[in-house]
Amino acid sequence: MSTPAEYYKSLPPVSKAYGTICVLTTAAYQLGLLSPLHIALIPELVFKHFQIWRLFTNFFFLGKFSINFGIRLLMIARYGVQLEKGPFEKRTADFLWMMIFGAITLLALSAVPPLWSPFLGISMVFMLLYVWSREYPNAQINIYGLVSLKAFYLPWTMLALDVIFGSPLMPDLLGIVAGHLYYFLTVLHPLSGGRNILKTPLWVHRLVARWRLGVQSNSPVQPSSSSSGAFRGRSYRLDR
Repeated sequence: MSTPAEYYKSLPPVSKAYGTICVLTTAAYQLGLLSPLHIALIPELVFKHFQIWRLFTNFFFLGKFSINFGIRLLMIARYGVQLEKGPFEKRTADFLWMMIFGAITLLALSAVPPLWSPFLGISMVFMLLYVWSREYPNAQINIYGLVSLKAFYLPWTMLALDVIFGSPLMPDLLGIVAGHLYYFLTVLHPLSGGRNILKTPLWVHRLVARWRLGVQSNSPVQPSSSSSGAFRGRSYRLDR
């Protein structure tokens, strides 16, 4: 049995980095070192006061340490990691691009006033969950030891449970929409005869190669021998 340190070291780079930053953000909040107001997505502060960092930092706050926080973190550790170690194997740049595209989509959706949310981290987690559910639609999932269902229905089941337990509906729903848009453009549309219009940009390949974040098969960019990264590991992508 591996130790927690060995398990952490074995995690693929992008999921590891995202989960770690989320934990550190919540830890800083719990210790009184960080106010969520300083990292929330507040359009007026972004565009009138040029606090551009809010476009990024809002994705890293999953709430205070609680059962809900633990569930979201476990979703990253399970579904994000399984994607990176499965369909996105040896495709780190593509997995990173999926998350970047998801973030852009969520920011665009949140720009519509009725859909606005100050923190989009939960939406990002639900996007990962949705893409995972489409990649493993027939996997059997047990919910709290009470209900067994196919993975294809898991995002909607989790959304329903959040509503039942009083969590907001919109963050979950936005994540499902972003996940479906990504899956449609990269998998369903090409399968129906269309071309993949969401190929990973060259600058993402360069970023992964520069920081040696993982392996990208058939990458147009080779990693620099002088580069190093804090989160090394394997990586992955949907390739149809």
